[in-house]
Amino acid sequence: MPIQKDSPHKTAEPLPLRPHHLLCTEFFKGYGYSDGFSANMSEVISMLNAGDPAVTLTAGTDIICRKCPHNSGGRCDSCEKVGGYDLAVLELLWLCEGDTALWSELKKAAREKIISAGKLLSVCGDCQWFYICGK
Repeated sequence: MPIQKDSPHKTAEPLPLRPHHLLCTEFFKGYGYSDGFSANMSEVISMLNAGDPAVTLTAGTDIICRKCPHNSGGRCDSCEKVGGYDLAVLELLWLCEGDTALWSELKKAAREKIISAGKLLSVCGDCQWFYICGK
């Protein structure tokens, strides 16, 4: 089933999310770059799963990045590396930057087309956190 872009089901402002964070949220175990980052990540995941908000895919910093120590004034200091992850996710999900869909639809698509399809290693195998996700 294709993702329903620009879904009319939710009326709140869509939340910005980097495409590769669809994968990170699936495997998060409480570890992170800092305590502030880990607390924010837990909060964001809880909010996404509880409310099923509309999410807009962005190549810039998002709601998870706001507490990341690699966020330098709204720009990721690892933007080339994570930008590659974002592009790979978009290609595998047949989506584009700026597309908006419900969290549940994006999460399901990432599970089916990347995680269950065995494509995680090719998307982000060189990530420092892959030892958690790749199990």
